[in-house]
Amino acid sequence: MLQNPEEYIGRAIESKLTPAHFYLPSHGRLYQIFIDHFEAGKTIELVALTQHLLDRDLIDTIGGPAALTEIYTYAPTAAHFGSHLEIVKEKFILRNIITSCTHAITTANEDPQNVQEFLDTVEQKILEIRESSEVTVEIDVKMAVGEVMIYLQEFLAGDRGITGISTGYNVLDKMINGLKGPDMFVIAARPSMGKTALMMNIIEHIVVNAGQPAMVFSCEMSTVQIVQRLIFSRARFEFQKLTKGYQPSKGDLERIKTASAEISKSKLFIDDTAGISINDLRAKARRKHRDEGISCIAVDYLQLMRSGSKQAANSREREVAEISAGLKALAKELNIPVIVLAQLNRGPEGRTGSALGVPRMSDLRESGSIEQDADMVALLYRKVYYAENQQDRDDDDGESELVLGKNRNGPTGNIPLTFLPALMRFEPRAFTTEPT
Repeated sequence: MLQNPEEYIGRAIESKLTPAHFYLPSHGRLYQIFIDHFEAGKTIELVALTQHLLDRDLIDTIGGPAALTEIYTYAPTAAHFGSHLEIVKEKFILRNIITSCTHAITTANEDPQNVQEFLDTVEQKILEIRESSEVTVEIDVKMAVGEVMIYLQEFLAGDRGITGISTGYNVLDKMINGLKGPDMFVIAARPSMGKTALMMNIIEHIVVNAGQPAMVFSCEMSTVQIVQRLIFSRARFEFQKLTKGYQPSKGDLERIKTASAEISKSKLFIDDTAGISINDLRAKARRKHRDEGISCIAVDYLQLMRSGSKQAANSREREVAEISAGLKALAKELNIPVIVLAQLNRGPEGRTGSALGVPRMSDLRESGSIEQDADMVALLYRKVYYAENQQDRDDDDGESELVLGKNRNGPTGNIPLTFLPALMRFEPRAFTTEPT
C-alpha cells in the first residue's frame, strides 16, 4: 500500500480490510492513517507520512522512522498484494476462532447452568466468524446522515416508494413503509380470526410475487397443510369442494397447476417442529440466512414456542418474555424482518356494546413484553365472529379489520380487509378515513 497507494489502499478498502485485521496494533494504526488520507484525497508517500506522524507524536507508536522504512522496503514487489491480503484476513479469522473456542472451553469447564443457551451462544459466535472475515465496524454517523439526506431528497422528488419488503397490502405498506430489518411485526388475534391465513398471504406475496426467499416456523400446522393452503388459496379454488364430490373444471385445474408451479419454484422454507425452542429456532434461522439469504422470517405462533431456560421453568410469563426478546434479537442479528403471530386473551369477549370483540394491545396473552419488544403490533378483528344471531352471521360479507395499534416509526390506524374463508384469503377493502 505504501508503494502504490492509489491502487492498493483502494483495493484493501473494497475488500473490507479493517485496522483490527492486523495482529500488531501499530500496523492497525498505520492502516487507519492510510484510510483517512486516502478518503481525504491527501498524498501518501514515505516522507509526508513520516512528517504526519512526527507532527502528532505518533511516530513512536509504530516503532519509529526505521520501522516505517522497513515496512516500505519489505515487499520486493507489489504483485504479491492479493496473496498477502488473504494471509492477513485468514490469520485474523484463525485468531477469532482461537479466542471464541478458548472462551467456550473456559465457560464449559465452569459447568454453565443452561447448556442449551450456552450452545446457542457458541454457535452464534462461530457462525459470525464464518459469515464474514471482517470485524464489526461501528457505523460512521456521517454515513448515516448521508443516507438519511439521500432518502429525504428522493422522497421530495417523488422517486421513493416503500423502503422495505411489500406485504401485498398497499394501505399496510404505506403505514409501515414495508417490512424492514430489524423490525419485529406482531400480528395478534383471538383463535379462528384468520391470523395464520393473513401471515401466509403476506409470505406468499414475498416469495412468489416479490421473488424473495423466506422461512416459516409453524408450531401448529404441518408443512403439507401449509403448502396445501398456499396452492389452493393462490389458485382461488375452494378446497372444501373436493370433499363434497365436486369435479374441478378445466379452468380450476389450470389455475391449480399454475399455482403449484409458482409455489414450487419459490424459495419458501418451512420448519414445522412442534413446540420449537427459541434457541433451536434461532440456530436454524441463522443457517438458512447464511445458506439461502432469507429476507424474512415468520413464526406461527409465539405462545406455542418454548424457552428451555431454568429461569423460565417456573414462570410462563418469564418464558414468553424470553421468547419475545429472542425473536427481536434474531431480527436485529440477521437484520431482516420477523413476523410473529400471537394469541390474545379473552379480554375482547368481556367487552360490551360496540366494543364487543374489539381487541386492544393490553389483550396480548401472558406477557406485556411482546408489546414492548415489537416494532409494530397489528390486531386482527372479524366482526362476524361476535354476531349475536344467525341472521347477522348469514349476512357476513367478510368484513375484517387489521388494527395497527403500535408502529414505532409511522402512523397507527385501522386497515380494512375482506376475509374469504373458503379461500383462506384476506383481500384489501376500501375505507373512508385515512390512517392517522
